[in-house]
Amino acid sequence: MRALRVLVWHVHGSWLTAFVHGGEEYLLPVVPGRGPEGRGRAQTWDWPSRAREVTPEELAQEPIDVVLLQRPDELELLERWTGLRAGTDVPAVYVEHNTPRGPAVETRHPLADREDIPLVHVTAFNALAWDNGGAPVRVIEHGVLDPGARYTGELDRIGAVVNEPVRRHRVAGTDILLTLSRRLPMSVFGIGVDPLARENPGLHGHLHNLDQDAMHTALARHRAYLHPYRWTSLGLSLIEAMTLGMPVLALATTAAPEAVPAEAGVVSSDPDVLAEAAQRWLSDPDEARERGAAARRHALNRYGLDRFVTEWHQQLEEVVR
Repeated sequence: MRALRVLVWHVHGSWLTAFVHGGEEYLLPVVPGRGPEGRGRAQTWDWPSRAREVTPEELAQEPIDVVLLQRPDELELLERWTGLRAGTDVPAVYVEHNTPRGPAVETRHPLADREDIPLVHVTAFNALAWDNGGAPVRVIEHGVLDPGARYTGELDRIGAVVNEPVRRHRVAGTDILLTLSRRLPMSVFGIGVDPLARENPGLHGHLHNLDQDAMHTALARHRAYLHPYRWTSLGLSLIEAMTLGMPVLALATTAAPEAVPAEAGVVSSDPDVLAEAAQRWLSDPDEARERGAAARRHALNRYGLDRFVTEWHQQLEEVVR
């Protein structure tokens, strides 16, 4: 049996890195300048050759078995480029990566009225937060490539990963991050982190924008990982830190309480509780190491790549049938 040809846009690079390691053939739109309508293949991740770029002109000539939608605008793009209507002319699945941007109890999903396109959420919390209407709903949790047990914890510092912390301020919990950075020795990794030094000069020299592999190695030298996100589906950086073997400190928001078992870290809506745990681990590296080992075992079991690609293959096969 030949592999399914899946049309999918490059939207969330970390999630897509795991997705394209399944057994399908992946068609990735690419446009001049690699803008949002077509970023093509990743430039910083090593993706399999079966994930190939196609221009809009080439896409019109490609046989497509199923389209994986991630943004409402892709419904119009698909029809404009190929003449095909998602859910009518070609089977489609919509994966929702994010929590609602408006009030959760009142925000209706853009596909809530589409019974012909299954809606897949990346966490059970996501599925709960959105008003999904009559759309068929399923949850397929994140999967990650195992970066290996890199944890050393040799640095008496706490590490965090936040992309664009200024723009995403309260969503990403940047206010919490800055408050804790005044109480704890901290390093922050991610895109656009340099402006944080203006908020807390003590962070100067401890703000880093590295490629993923280098970031994983540098992050794993820190005693523990802090996940300050206030409103997000979960955050792959949390799962990646656990697979590195790091003990984790996370706000008890969205899906984090389900993702982090008690033996792997501390989850609380009280930043003071997180600070106390961090201070304890800074003075007790043995406990930190034990928690980190438990975090890695849990992450590999729950968020392993094999489970992820198997569930997605089943979902794609089902909608094509």
